[in-house]
Amino acid sequence: QVQLVESGGGLVQAGDSLRLSCAASGRTFNSYTMGWFRQAPGKEREFVTAIRASGGTTYYADSVKGRFTISRDNAKNTVYLQMNNLKPEDTAVYYCAAGKSIFLSTSRGYDYWGQGTQVTVSS
Repeated sequence: QVQLVESGGGLVQAGDSLRLSCAASGRTFNSYTMGWFRQAPGKEREFVTAIRASGGTTYYADSVKGRFTISRDNAKNTVYLQMNNLKPEDTAVYYCAAGKSIFLSTSRGYDYWGQGTQVTVSS
């Protein structure tokens, strides 16, 4: 069992930066692929980024490539999402997820989810 708690969301202006954190419980954090998804009002949840257990491989949605960076600290059981040059279209609830599937860009690839943190970007 893994419990995930996100933090770091807030209201910012376009062009600003935010860093989200996701703290995980349990002693097997370093065996999980960690992902970030987001869901805007009226839209389906979408993949943002993921990082493999070792931290050596990362994946990004085209919409955030070059602006967002995922990283993890296995010693702290924490995964981070650094978001730069934020745009109004980045406004959403951001969810952290943990899984061991090869399907890391879809929700079905993850077994555990956090409660989400709101990110609002004003123009």
